[in-house]
Amino acid sequence: MGDTFDAYVLAEQGPAVLTQLSDEDLPDAEVTVNVSHSSLNYKDGLAMTGKGKIARRFPMVCGIDLAGTVAESRSADWHPGDEVVVTGWGLSETWPGGYTRRQRVRPDMLVRRPATLSLAQSMAVGTAGLTAMLCVLRLEQAGVTLAGQILAAQVRGRVVIEIGR
Repeated sequence: MGDTFDAYVLAEQGPAVLTQLSDEDLPDAEVTVNVSHSSLNYKDGLAMTGKGKIARRFPMVCGIDLAGTVAESRSADWHPGDEVVVTGWGLSETWPGGYTRRQRVRPDMLVRRPATLSLAQSMAVGTAGLTAMLCVLRLEQAGVTLAGQILAAQVRGRVVIEIGR
């Protein structure tokens, strides 16, 4: 694909600028994703403004997660049309992130879109919501008994966990 697309890129320590990229600018990895959604949280704000030292190499595409559809794949595990989510893996730190229309990632970075969520809903939960739920699961594994229902949500960029009865 010779076309260009928008991406928010840190050329050096902040602020990020809207830049035109092409597939030739993407990392060398097996799966190309047409990105439809990414979330925004505190860490992204630090990276985008240059107020925090989030990116560890430059240039760096911002965005610590992404959701989208596989466009091309050299992996037997992923095929064009698969809907996928990527959270973690150093996106926006050591690996280019999700604030772009296309991104290339390794097959092990991908998970299939949860059947009960759309791509947009997957990113509404985002990395912060996923982290909050992993914390709740770890508490339960450690023997902590949680009474009632647990709700994890992002409020003004912070994850809030509410335990109701």
